[in-house]
Amino acid sequence: MSAEGGVDPLGAQPDSSGSPSTVIVQQPSASDSMASNPAKRANGPGDLPGELMCRPLGLVVLTGLDVTYNAVHRAIWDSFSANRRPDRVPLYFKAWPADHEYPKCRSKQRTSYEWYIPKGIIKSGWMKKHLQQVPALVVVFFDLDWDENMWKERQMECATRVEVVRTSLHGRGTRVAVVLIQKNAPLPPGEDVIAAERAAALCAACELSAKSLFVLPCVDHLLGYTIRLENAFYELTQGYYHTEARRVKAHREFLNRTTHQLLFVRHAFKFAFFSELKQDTHGALKQYKAAYTHLTELRAHDTNMLEIKTIAGFINYKVCRLCFFHNTPLDAISQFRKHVDLFKNKIGCAELAFEHSAWMSKQFSIFGELFEEAIKLGLTAIQTQHPGFYYQQAANHAIARKQLCRGLCHAATAMPASNPLEDADNLEFYGQRPWRQGHQSIDPPDPQMEREGILALQYLESQVDHSWIIIPLLSSAVAQFKKYKSARMKRNLMVQMGEEYYHAKDYSKALTLLGRVTWDYRLERWWQLLTSILGTSLRCAYLVASVEEYVTICLELLGRYSQSSPEERTRVQMNLIRVLSNNSPEPEPGCASDAVEQARQLWKTMCSPQSAPKAFRVEMRNLVPFVECKARFTCLRFAADELVSLEVCLRSSCQFPIQFSKLAVQLSNQAYNSQCVISDGRPLTYADGMAPSADAESHGNLYLMPGKVRLHKFKFAVLPEDVGRKLEISSICLSLGDEANARCAVLYWQGGGADAASLTNIHEVVTHTRGPPKPDQLVWERISIEQTTSVHPRPARVHIELDHQPPCLVNEYYRFKATITNNEDETITKPTMSIGLQEGQNEGLEKSTEVSLDPESFLKTSCPGRIKNISLGTMKQSNKVEKTIYIRCTQLGSRVISVRVVYNVEIKISSSDTLQPVSCTCYQEQSVTLQTLLPFDVSIHLTSLKFKPIDYVNSGRPFLLMTDIKCTSPWPIAISNSTLKLSDDVRPTDSLDSQVSNVVLKNEEHASECVCVQAPSHPETGLIALGSCELEWKRDSMNDDLPLVKTTLPLPEVSIQPLPLAIETDIPAFGVVRSPLFVNFTISNRTSIVQTIEASVQASEAFMYSGHKQVFFRILPSSCQTLSYNLYPLVAGYVQLPELQLNTPQAPTMTKEITAAMLPSHIYIKPQGKAIISA
Repeated sequence: MSAEGGVDPLGAQPDSSGSPSTVIVQQPSASDSMASNPAKRANGPGDLPGELMCRPLGLVVLTGLDVTYNAVHRAIWDSFSANRRPDRVPLYFKAWPADHEYPKCRSKQRTSYEWYIPKGIIKSGWMKKHLQQVPALVVVFFDLDWDENMWKERQMECATRVEVVRTSLHGRGTRVAVVLIQKNAPLPPGEDVIAAERAAALCAACELSAKSLFVLPCVDHLLGYTIRLENAFYELTQGYYHTEARRVKAHREFLNRTTHQLLFVRHAFKFAFFSELKQDTHGALKQYKAAYTHLTELRAHDTNMLEIKTIAGFINYKVCRLCFFHNTPLDAISQFRKHVDLFKNKIGCAELAFEHSAWMSKQFSIFGELFEEAIKLGLTAIQTQHPGFYYQQAANHAIARKQLCRGLCHAATAMPASNPLEDADNLEFYGQRPWRQGHQSIDPPDPQMEREGILALQYLESQVDHSWIIIPLLSSAVAQFKKYKSARMKRNLMVQMGEEYYHAKDYSKALTLLGRVTWDYRLERWWQLLTSILGTSLRCAYLVASVEEYVTICLELLGRYSQSSPEERTRVQMNLIRVLSNNSPEPEPGCASDAVEQARQLWKTMCSPQSAPKAFRVEMRNLVPFVECKARFTCLRFAADELVSLEVCLRSSCQFPIQFSKLAVQLSNQAYNSQCVISDGRPLTYADGMAPSADAESHGNLYLMPGKVRLHKFKFAVLPEDVGRKLEISSICLSLGDEANARCAVLYWQGGGADAASLTNIHEVVTHTRGPPKPDQLVWERISIEQTTSVHPRPARVHIELDHQPPCLVNEYYRFKATITNNEDETITKPTMSIGLQEGQNEGLEKSTEVSLDPESFLKTSCPGRIKNISLGTMKQSNKVEKTIYIRCTQLGSRVISVRVVYNVEIKISSSDTLQPVSCTCYQEQSVTLQTLLPFDVSIHLTSLKFKPIDYVNSGRPFLLMTDIKCTSPWPIAISNSTLKLSDDVRPTDSLDSQVSNVVLKNEEHASECVCVQAPSHPETGLIALGSCELEWKRDSMNDDLPLVKTTLPLPEVSIQPLPLAIETDIPAFGVVRSPLFVNFTISNRTSIVQTIEASVQASEAFMYSGHKQVFFRILPSSCQTLSYNLYPLVAGYVQLPELQLNTPQAPTMTKEITAAMLPSHIYIKPQGKAIISA
């Protein structure tokens, strides 16, 4: 029984018994892609057999496995054949029965080639035989355990199976091995003595070496045992193929250069092939190169030229593939170039020259596929060297093959009766002619049979549709040039593909493919190429009866850059008119007669009376049509009370005048579209016998003469919603044909009318005439496209006068007076005014600006920064309206105040009675920059009772709060009142009445007030807030009806420090010389402990005094002690008092400086008065 699983490398199907076969999973290669394409496997010059293109793998045959009924055997087979990864040994497994018939070998090996004349180079079945039929190793699987009870009988049965295998091999050198399938795992080596003895006995009975006997335990980890077996099998196959290669090499000693030149090539090829089978790729490459060298030394003539080129293609494929495999792409490219240069001129039989072109095409395509496959595996190509060039050359040779076929095969109309190609599939040697196999002489053996053979080959070639050979090659080349960003090469090849589709009669694909490249040729202005492509496209459109494509191509073939002859342009224009009139066009020249007949039937169906009228749109932006269009607004700006003027210029470049049916301009606001339409009901075709007139006016508004510019004007009134916006021409539609009764092509220009040529060429806007044009002449090049215009409001005729007194002061109620005067000739309706901060300014300014019509509203709530839609009532001509607005700015800065007046007025924009008066909304705006200043600069500071600045205050001690007000306003400021609001932390020592009430300050003038306050007696150390100061003021020049502005200024915070002792002095305001002066010093203890104090009074030259000069005393907590002194002044003036000094050990904070600050230092002493003696 036989069983095979997996995929045969040659694509072989399972045999008739239904047994599967297996093969190692090969790595992807170029050969795989070629074998997958049926078109490339077709027999022909240069085609490669599948056994050459696959990766050679050693063949191992497994016998003795019952994969159908034995589960264990099936598991073993699956472990060898299923899911083979690339990291497993490169072997190809098959399961055959033991008595399988292998190919017979020669009974007697050749020992001399003296009289041997070779009939060919390589036999056609040799590679397949060694890949699939002759194994390198046959493995016999046998179920036998070492502890088998019937050992002798089983041993003899195993030996018999091995003998059957050897007999079926017919004496070949194929290796034979035995694998014993056992149920139990083997013991370690040396421990099982019985196993060793029985293994030796089994090897002797089967005539095997110990290295050819293996044990396979059917336990867990079967795959691991299988991989170990595979490695052993691989070593055995290596030995077999090495022996075969040496045997072939030994034959070279019997060869001579005179009669055995073919054998030198054959033996080198066989040696290289065996090297590949044992995976020696470097040795194989060396031998293939040697075989190629021997092949080039052969004498070539017409009878053996095909065989030499065939074998050369085989060897070149092997060399290039191995070079790519070894990552030496430059060697592969060099070998291929040498190969092509050597054989490109060796055509052979001239009557079969198409075979040489086919062979050359195949060489380039195969190398391109090898190159592409190498790139997929990691090779890096460049823009100047990639597979696309080889695919392109293959396509060029295929095109040459088609041309040679047309010239050489026209006489071969039938296969000769003798059929010399009958044995073409059963050739003994590659590349030989079927009617003279094995013939190596220069002259053919049978000239008559030679002529019939050539005729048969010509007949077969004439039956080949070459386009389907060329198209895939061009497609592969396009993909490569696209990948490597060669745009022009890609377009050129796409044009060739389109032409081949045309020759293959696949007109739809040809039309689609050619349409993809026309835009690029328009862009680069290759007009001659574009005209040629459009001619082919027109034939395709005719043959598939595509009305839209046919009309579109005709529009461009009649264009200004078309290179067609005048006669051709005339024919195209006539056909265009026929199609749009729902008639069939005349056949295009150059079309096949059978295709024309089919096309006529299609057109007849399309043009039947039952077919409904059809309108289709043609995008002009992608074409260069025969009619040009430019649209423009006559002005870049229109007022709301003006008519918008729009002009559309048309020019035709076709051979004869042509009639259009409708012109429509579509604007961004569709409400105007109905006013921008021209319809012309003239027929598209002329009556029989009536010549076209040269007078365009007699044929309506849309009758265009060749080369003449036709101008169409449109005017319309602006709608109110478009005022302040841009108006844009969206598109222009020009209808060619009868939309109601026949066919109509709507020529569609996006925007202002530019087409593909004017969009890409600067010379389209350069005039070709000199000097200024005539008054009634339109120069096309000087007409510019203006597709947008802006609609501005009608200029307002009102006057705005603003009356105010800048600058504005912070927080004041700034009076702003606006006077609006109507200077219109009509009464204006719905006038409104908006005033306030101009939009778009700083956000901080918006928050600090308030506007109101009533100043009292500022005191009630927060007001907005702008008042809108203040009604002004109906204003007749010359009427004036005054509005007073108040603005309050709470922060400094410059801000723009704007006044905007909006009103409606009825305006008649035309003298025609057909247009109704238009209601125009007019806007007038006036703005002024308002600078905001501070009204005054207030400084507040603290001093002691001696008017010395202080940074802190002592608890319970009075101090002075000094306020200085400086006027910084250019206008006089009237201060109505000032209010001092003290916090709870301090209290005044006298009245808080305002000292600056009803004071008027001019610029740079000052006003001050002084208040004596006292800090609490027992606060904690820290900062205390003194309160705030509020000023009520306004401009002195303003009326009294405005409320006062209240400005609140915060008083500074001050640090307070508590003292353990307080000293109060009771002393008169002044003294008199030599008059007693009584002074009392009261010292209070503010602490919770008893204070011990030493008091002393320093002597002074200005006073005599009585009292304690030095005294010690204690003061209980919250108690006081009074020291009394009687001073006797001796001098007059501002005299320094005797200094009282205190020494307080329990109160170290009472320093000398603090004590001195709490005591008066000087007193004013008056002199004694003198009595006045009267005379």
